[in-house]
Amino acid sequence: MLTEPTRARLDSALAEAATGTPAWEPYFVAAGRHVGPAHADEARTRLLRAAGAGPDTLARLYHHGTAAERRAVLLALPSLVPGPEALPLVEDALRTHDTTLIAAALGPYAATHLPAHAWRHALLKCLFTGVPVTAVAGLAERAAGDTELARMLTDHAAERTAAGRPLPDGLSRVLALTAPAEES
Repeated sequence: MLTEPTRARLDSALAEAATGTPAWEPYFVAAGRHVGPAHADEARTRLLRAAGAGPDTLARLYHHGTAAERRAVLLALPSLVPGPEALPLVEDALRTHDTTLIAAALGPYAATHLPAHAWRHALLKCLFTGVPVTAVAGLAERAAGDTELARMLTDHAAERTAAGRPLPDGLSRVLALTAPAEES
């Protein structure tokens, strides 16, 4: 719960963001200090939405930001970028080893815009890094009947088993989702 002075500062920053000037950006950077880590993602995404941040602003904030700032940009993508213009940000996050960025990158924006090949590899990265597959937006829809994903998951399971390693949590769930739909 935000204190009244903290809420007033956030409201002021949101009003500033709505004016279209970049004066809100320092608040975006310092949101964790202003509202606390538990509310920072929400404050940052609200600022981005209030500013109507476009792909150029989002890319600049992402590339110059901390992991927390990058995560907020990724979380805000679905409400700010209707097309695939921000895919380079998602792809960059998926190249990291930061599980919070990987999870944020696989939100609704990626579910809509990430090409199938890249999405499959991102899902495998979740299994490798321990990101819960429940964090993957649109998982059931994208995995349904995907025979290439089924092959990749089966190969991964066989490699893990041959090496005497346990199967990652979520692998069997995703594999079950890839089964072809039964005909009525």
